[in-house]
Amino acid sequence: MATAASGPTIARNFIEGKWVESSSKQVVERRNPANLDEVVARTPKSTREEMRMAISAAVAAFPGWRDTPAPVRGRVLSKATILMDQQKEELARLLTREEGKTLKDSLGEVQKSINILEFMTGEARRLGGETLPSELPRNFAYTVKCPLGVVGAITPWNFPVSIPVWKLAPALVAGNTAVLKPAEITPLTASAVVRIFEEAGLPPGVLNMVLGSGSEIGDELVKHPDVRALSFTGSNDVGSALYASGARLLKKCQCEMGGKNPLIVLADADLPLAVESAVFGAFGSAGQRCTATSRVIVEEAVADPFVQMLMDRARMLKVGDGLAYGIDLGPLVDEHQLETVLRYLEIGKKEARLVVGGNQLMGQGYDKGHFVAPTVFDDVPWDSVIAQEEIFGPVLSVIRVPDFDEAMRVANSVKYGLASSIYTNDATRIFEFIDRIETGIVHVNSPTVGGEAQMPFGGMKGTGVGLREMGRVAVDFYTEIKAVYIDYTGQKRQTSLY
Repeated sequence: MATAASGPTIARNFIEGKWVESSSKQVVERRNPANLDEVVARTPKSTREEMRMAISAAVAAFPGWRDTPAPVRGRVLSKATILMDQQKEELARLLTREEGKTLKDSLGEVQKSINILEFMTGEARRLGGETLPSELPRNFAYTVKCPLGVVGAITPWNFPVSIPVWKLAPALVAGNTAVLKPAEITPLTASAVVRIFEEAGLPPGVLNMVLGSGSEIGDELVKHPDVRALSFTGSNDVGSALYASGARLLKKCQCEMGGKNPLIVLADADLPLAVESAVFGAFGSAGQRCTATSRVIVEEAVADPFVQMLMDRARMLKVGDGLAYGIDLGPLVDEHQLETVLRYLEIGKKEARLVVGGNQLMGQGYDKGHFVAPTVFDDVPWDSVIAQEEIFGPVLSVIRVPDFDEAMRVANSVKYGLASSIYTNDATRIFEFIDRIETGIVHVNSPTVGGEAQMPFGGMKGTGVGLREMGRVAVDFYTEIKAVYIDYTGQKRQTSLY
């Protein structure tokens, strides 16, 4: 891995077990978002031909990997788990330099990745179907899970360690070969993940990685006839287009996209606890995660004290370089994301009442990075732009409602449905919330962010299409079911099944 002292690294592709420089002359510089003077990496814009080479390598490696017993495949993941744990601190520091999140958040992301690898290692010994009773005598009926072949993984910049891991681990343990297309602006963290799999003993060609643009190599990965399935995490615009293209080509597709996650605070809630969770959910990772708390829907009876505590707590947050001690928020990932967030801040100032933040941070310690103050808007209309659209930054909207029923209506009013949370001690309201909320992940008296390796991850409505990621169900996306009938009568049947 690159270190701060080693300077910029030329990122390379990983094809058929070899690290190879791209033939492309187009190179993109990746700068540390907390210190734009530091060039962290130089990433090639690889060619379609290089993506075709990676897919061909995966095709060639598939028969051998498919025929490797699943528990043996699991041993590779077990070794990868150990290696990632050994490299945890180094990998987290690289992640902070390249993506910008605080070292604490980076360490949490790496630990989540370790947990996923550990869980998926166990799935190698549970990979199977079921036996079922046949309608016919002396007939053995059962199912098996079969790998698909070559699968493509297209991953984003905001979780460049854990999202590749939670796509690749189930794909590989199920017997598929894979081609990873990571985000252009986080090439080194993606490379570090691939190198861990390489060091763990993955055979050449089983895992390949090509760096470059979505319009070039991503498009090739989507359209190539030898790619049987695509797993994508990113924007709704790109994901919906990918899903449509994959459907036309009869590819299995899985798309995890946006979120506009509500945290409901009822009048009987533990307000200090709800405030801490709202701050953690809204401002951790500078709000750049799909499960971030972007809306707090609070009953009017407790709105004034809640907002005051929220303002006081938000003002205490320290913004700066994620590698520095005591920092709560790092920078936004790049200039494009900074411009997006600043545009929404101006919209919010016209739609609601700004009570904290609302500006880009300038001056000593901030001039070399993409820093934005943690921001809170109060009295936000439920149907306003900042209450409906995903901002992906440290911006929290407080929406006041008269009662629980209106809170539920507002919570479900957006096109997304990823994560949600409620703070209350009323058991009836808790179960009504669970029944009525339109999200794939539900929290009670805990933040909207976070999830465990053994639990499925994914959303409803505009958030996602396809089978869930993580947990035992993750393997289902990367396999097909084969139904088997074994007739051991040794003679012609007088009846048949249709």
